[in-house]
Amino acid sequence: MTTEDIRKMAAQYCLQSWSKQRGLNPIVVEKGEGIYFWDPDGNRYTDMSSQLVNLNLGFGNQAMIEAIKEQAEKYCFVGPAYASEPRVKLAKMLIDLLPDNMGKIFFTNGGADANENAIKIARMFTGRNKVFSRYRSYHGSSFGAGNLTGEPRRYPLEPGIPGFIKFFDPYLYRETIPFASEEAAAEYYVGKLREQIIYEGADQVAAIVMETITGSNGILIPPSGYLQGVRRICDEFGIMMICDEVMAGFGRTGKMFAFENFHVKPDIVTFAKGVTCGYIQLGGVAVSKEIASYFDDHVLSCGLTYSGHPLACAAGVACVGYYKEAGILEKVNRSAAVLGRELEKLKETHACVGDARYIGLFSCVELVKDKETREALVPYGKDPDGVMKKIIGMLKEKGFMTYSHENMIFVCPPLIITEEQLEEELAKLDEVLSVVDREML
Repeated sequence: MTTEDIRKMAAQYCLQSWSKQRGLNPIVVEKGEGIYFWDPDGNRYTDMSSQLVNLNLGFGNQAMIEAIKEQAEKYCFVGPAYASEPRVKLAKMLIDLLPDNMGKIFFTNGGADANENAIKIARMFTGRNKVFSRYRSYHGSSFGAGNLTGEPRRYPLEPGIPGFIKFFDPYLYRETIPFASEEAAAEYYVGKLREQIIYEGADQVAAIVMETITGSNGILIPPSGYLQGVRRICDEFGIMMICDEVMAGFGRTGKMFAFENFHVKPDIVTFAKGVTCGYIQLGGVAVSKEIASYFDDHVLSCGLTYSGHPLACAAGVACVGYYKEAGILEKVNRSAAVLGRELEKLKETHACVGDARYIGLFSCVELVKDKETREALVPYGKDPDGVMKKIIGMLKEKGFMTYSHENMIFVCPPLIITEEQLEEELAKLDEVLSVVDREML
């Protein structure tokens, strides 16, 4: 097929996520290697968002490719009622990486259904129905995960499911209260959450669900003491603490899991993306030993045809093994120092950059019209003039491929990026932000 054939057929037969379909002109990808991919015309692009913050090990990882091939030669699929070697290997590898309170893994097909099943498990275990999640969160677009979500992508699902309750996350850049410290901010937000739980009936709350670090809504890093405070609330009222690690897990923050940065042990952890880097789709729910033992004598009413798919789990075994063998966490922490330094420069030198938030290789720049007032470059949930689309288009012209959400530009490259490559690409971002300063403020 020619490039034009592919484009025409994409327009004719495929629906593209989160987009008006008329006029779409997606890049046709011919090949990929490392942090780069090419179109059929030979144009090279740098993947500075790891696709959807999942391609942690980049394109063409041979360890995963060979593992998939090897498993395919044995058998491609058995149902979840059977025991398969790659599934049990991966489950043990993950339990060994997780805190010592974790007991078992329920595999899913991706992040949204991981969150769906985590909710079900928490409700079954506690016998309670209410679930708390935060505004400015994204947990998936299926019905349950979409009701957990706290940003505009949930609106088409409303009216929502009874018992799903939103609370505010700590967004200190836009907080009007002049807190003396991060600890003071954490104490305030934790106190308000506890108050809200009491008003909702603490004995009715099954779980508090949080992206450990809010991802696509702005890389909101919790202030010091916040997650520990949420943990105390959960312990006080018998509520399950669920950390959504779909985007932030598997080395993205410089730790294997983001909650390790904050010294807490969740009751349930959801994951996907970086467990296979998208080579084959896979997600899962890790549950505590206490929850796991509950289901020894109670039916686990969760089931998916492709749960623990052998090809996906084979890729996962190779992927998780590669993180350790290649010293990925060490690489991330070295590159993180470069990323932080360069983002601080952008924040200092560009009028349009209100804030830059980063941890590991998980970062964004928040664009504003005015640094003093902190007015966002585009209104919340709206961009009638396509301002952010234009900015992403300018980056695309330079081969810097990423995405925006609200007034944020995301910089989340594959974890294998070198320090030199990172500096080269951030120079392109610097050039585009200069255009924004001159022409869009």
